[in-house]
Amino acid sequence: MAVSFLQGFIFPPPASLFITGMSAIGLTSLAVTGFSEVRGKHLHYSKFWNVNSPKHGRKQIELSSRTGMLFAYTPALLAGIASFALFRHQDVRFLLLQASLTLHFFKRVFEVLFVHKYSGGMILDSAILISLSYFVTTVTMIYAQTLTQGIPEPPVDLKYPGILLFLIGISGNFYHHYLLSKLRGEGEREYKIPKGGLFELVICPHYLFEIMGFLGVSFISQTSYAFSFTLGTIFYLMGRSYATRRWYLSKFEDFSEDVKALIPYLF
Repeated sequence: MAVSFLQGFIFPPPASLFITGMSAIGLTSLAVTGFSEVRGKHLHYSKFWNVNSPKHGRKQIELSSRTGMLFAYTPALLAGIASFALFRHQDVRFLLLQASLTLHFFKRVFEVLFVHKYSGGMILDSAILISLSYFVTTVTMIYAQTLTQGIPEPPVDLKYPGILLFLIGISGNFYHHYLLSKLRGEGEREYKIPKGGLFELVICPHYLFEIMGFLGVSFISQTSYAFSFTLGTIFYLMGRSYATRRWYLSKFEDFSEDVKALIPYLF
């Protein structure tokens, strides 16, 4: 019953061991990483950049946050741009997928250069892991879409609702990143409780809108790989937002317990 229901919304999974394997690996690794965030084992960026750093053994290479984030996002952006030259004369859905992925990572690079204000650093290992994840995901999602060419479309066409959802997600994410950037004045480095927008209800509305953006990409793509990546991203961002809320509760006595982690009034 569930399989027949999903067949109305997703292209038939391709006869590709690579795509099948990458779907399972991506979903599992993101879910495990999200669970690790809940347990206090964090990827070393943002406010957790130097948490649980090893006291002995191999020395960690530290980058500035701006350098680390540029390293994390630029390869995926270049992959999106390159896809327009490598895959020409594709259908509208394929073009929309290329455009949404490229715009997503262009926005991220733009924010790193002109919006975000950083107070800490980033561990090279985390920068490499994030960069590789985004690059491989972008390439695999585009490749999975090539395998749908010439296959009958799913009975329910989600690409136009996907465009709307993607635009809402990317706009809401940018707006809340802008609010975060306005928390600090010139030269200030300390953290403050975010205010404005959905920060009155959740501590990570930028993650909520990021999930909406990736759901939009999945609706545009309608491939099993895109949906598996988005599901994994949801698990990861749930864990990261939970850890972030716990951090604010530990650092600020006036942080309201009514402010949830990710979903207003629920979580």
